[in-house]
Amino acid sequence: MSRPPFPPFTSETAAQKVRMAEDAWNSRDPARVVLAYTTDSRWRNRAEFLQGRAAIEAFLLAKWNRELDYRLIKELWAFRDDRIAVRFAYEWHDDSGHWFRSYGNENWEFDQEGLMRLRIASINDAAIAASERKFHWEPGRRPDEHPSLSELGL
Repeated sequence: MSRPPFPPFTSETAAQKVRMAEDAWNSRDPARVVLAYTTDSRWRNRAEFLQGRAAIEAFLLAKWNRELDYRLIKELWAFRDDRIAVRFAYEWHDDSGHWFRSYGNENWEFDQEGLMRLRIASINDAAIAASERKFHWEPGRRPDEHPSLSELGL
């Protein structure tokens, strides 16, 4: 299985890879998301260490059961050869209705088939009031006309 675009990345293909990842995560479909990773992909997500698609899928299922009305924006930070660095923010609420904006950075490494073999994510959560939300679109893909992180001042 392959997942274009393939490394080595250009600014255009790196940006395309980032948007594809954002779109997949905004689907909140763990079975869809894991197809972008190698079968033995390794993750560090905050202080959790995962390996393999089954572990990643279980992690994402639990994440989206806890982080409700999830909306994510990713932005390319840097790239080189088979690696991409991304910054991101996402908004969500818990089952008590408390809203959060989570900020983070990810470092990605890809194999020659365009599958991510390594993901290292550092994430911090900030409580926000519902009135402070900035990510307003229907569930699913962020509309092209919705502002980016930079345009939102994030």
